[in-house]
Amino acid sequence: MSGSNIRDRQRLTGWVLVTPALLILLLVYAYPIGRAFWLSLFTQNLGTELEAVFSGLSNYARIWGDGAFWNSIVNTTIFTVVALVLELVFGMAIALVLDRSFRGRGTVRTIAIIPWALPTAIMALAWTWIFNDRYGVLNDILMRLGLIDTGINWLGNPTLAMVSVIVADVWKTTSFVSILLLAGLQSIPQDLYEAHAIEGATPWQSFRQITLPLLMPQILIASLFRFAQSFGVFDLIQVMTGGGPAGATEMVSLYIYSTVRRYLDFGYGAALVVVTFLILIAVVAFTFYLLEKVRKSAGVDI
Repeated sequence: MSGSNIRDRQRLTGWVLVTPALLILLLVYAYPIGRAFWLSLFTQNLGTELEAVFSGLSNYARIWGDGAFWNSIVNTTIFTVVALVLELVFGMAIALVLDRSFRGRGTVRTIAIIPWALPTAIMALAWTWIFNDRYGVLNDILMRLGLIDTGINWLGNPTLAMVSVIVADVWKTTSFVSILLLAGLQSIPQDLYEAHAIEGATPWQSFRQITLPLLMPQILIASLFRFAQSFGVFDLIQVMTGGGPAGATEMVSLYIYSTVRRYLDFGYGAALVVVTFLILIAVVAFTFYLLEKVRKSAGVDI
């Protein structure tokens, strides 16, 4: 059998094996997205009328003048970018520590993953108590240290509320990022570091010239995972602030939820879902473009 026939046979076998998974993905993702797009072409508000009326692109035209929606997009972007950067920095630091050999390393690794394993709603409720202005632990500590005289209303101030939800999210999900990066660190041969040290390289130079380039695939995976999760955050914000104060922490998921569940505006809510989906696709594509440039400059295959 010729080489081309073998390759064709292998390609056919590959398609046969992945077809069931593709069909499942088509049902799980494509149908809801297609259904949302179709519904977005209709005006259907159960609060005013039960029948759906075809309205074309009127729902999308309505979005451009919806200041509350674009405010939720800005809030979500700030939350996602700041949280993602902090999680990558702290996750990298934790991964570098856990990659070292020391007594009790297995126990420390187990403890490190606990925040990620906790249910988000329970964790968010705990952070709500911590940031409470009257009986919260944080204010109590600051007052005992003499840093403040009266309790700070962390969740009642627009800026501080955003900071608070970011802190809670970083605390919970940094461990997830660190585990992904730790898996990448353990795949890097130690011989590279030894040879680099013999050449007189400092630990910082080894990190910048060996660790960071070779860890780029894991950084990419962690960034995309956390970007998608942070951009769609719901339960953390719902429990801690409910989108307040005055919409300062209202994320796009909460706004869509309110549009559909509270105001029963299904057509407009579907249009919001479609626009948000397109924004996510655009951001992910742009992120891949930037990371591809980084990959080429570093000479690493991702």
